[in-house]
Amino acid sequence: MTKTNAGRFFEDYAVGDVITHAVPRTVSGGERALYHALYPVRGALYSSDEFARACGLPASPVDDLITFHTVFGKTVPDVSLNAVANLGYAEGRWLRPVYAGDTLVSQSEVIGVKQNSNGKSGVVWVRTSGRNQRGEEVLSYVRWVMVRKRGEGEAPETVIPDLAEAVAVGDLVVPQGLTFEDYDFTLAGEPHRLRDYAVGEVIDHVDGVTIEEAEHMLATRLWQNTAKVHFDATNRADGKRLIYGGHVISLARALSFNGLANAQMIVALNGGAHANPCFAGVTVRAWSEVLDVAETDAPGVGAIRLRLVATKGTAGVLRGDDGKYHADVLLDLDYWALMPV
Repeated sequence: MTKTNAGRFFEDYAVGDVITHAVPRTVSGGERALYHALYPVRGALYSSDEFARACGLPASPVDDLITFHTVFGKTVPDVSLNAVANLGYAEGRWLRPVYAGDTLVSQSEVIGVKQNSNGKSGVVWVRTSGRNQRGEEVLSYVRWVMVRKRGEGEAPETVIPDLAEAVAVGDLVVPQGLTFEDYDFTLAGEPHRLRDYAVGEVIDHVDGVTIEEAEHMLATRLWQNTAKVHFDATNRADGKRLIYGGHVISLARALSFNGLANAQMIVALNGGAHANPCFAGVTVRAWSEVLDVAETDAPGVGAIRLRLVATKGTAGVLRGDDGKYHADVLLDLDYWALMPV
C-alpha cells in the first residue's frame, strides 16, 4: 500500500464523478507582480487601482488569467497529472472579479470520456468551477485532456458532451459597478474603442517573445501545474518538456495589447485548441481576428469577440490547404472581452 499519488489514469474516470481539488490558495499582490514579470502585461485596469476605481471597481482586480491559472493549477493532480496533452476549452465564463486577499478553491465534474483508437490513452472532459472564500463562483469552464491508460483493460462507454459553440452575449457577466463612461484612453494606451473594430478585421500584434526554459518552469511552479509533461524531461521520448498551454495563452494575450489595449477584461472563453506543441526556444507571435461586437447593459461597456492566435509564423495564417492547423500555429483561442463603446 502506497501513500503517494501516482495520478489518475484514463480508466479511473467515470462520467458523473465530482472531484474537490486540494489545496485552497489565497491570491496576493505577489501573484500579480510575478505575472507582470513573466508576461509583457500592460492592461490599465489590471495595473492601476486608480484606473480601476475610475471605472467603477473598488480596486484593480488580479488579471483574469491569474484566476484561470490558479483554478486550473489546482485541478492538475486529479485531472491531468498523466496527461499526454491538454486539448481544448469551451463554455468558459468569468463570473466575478478576484482581488488580492481572495482565497480560491476548485472542483471538477467529469462530463465525458472517450478511449482513443490506439487503446493506450483516452480523452476526458471535465467542467471545472472556481469559488472564492464566500462560496461565490468566480470562474467556470470545460476542458478536455488526453490521458494515458494504466493498462490494456476494457474501455469505458463513450460519452461525448454537447458543448455550446460560443457563450451567448446575454450570458456574459459584467462586473457590478463597471462603467467606461469616463474611460481615459490616454492612460490606457490606445484610442481605439469598440466602434473602431469591424467583424472580420485581422490585427497583427507585431511583437514576439522567445520562450525560455527558466520562465516556463517558473510559471508552471507558480500556477502549481505539476503535469509530468511540463516538469519531467524523461516523460517524453524526445527528452523535451512541453510548454504549459496556459503560458502560451498568457503570452499571446499580453502581446495582443498592441492593437487591442482597450480589450480590458476577459469575460468568456468560447473555445480553444492547443494546435501544435510548443517548446523552449520558440518565438511566439500573435494575431487576432474580430469575430463579433455587441453592446451590454453597463454604461459605456461593449463586448468584442476575438480569435487570438499564437504562432511561430505569419499573421493571418491559421490552416493549411488540408484544413488542418498550419504547423506554425500553437494556439487558437476564441474569447469575449469588455471594451469601451
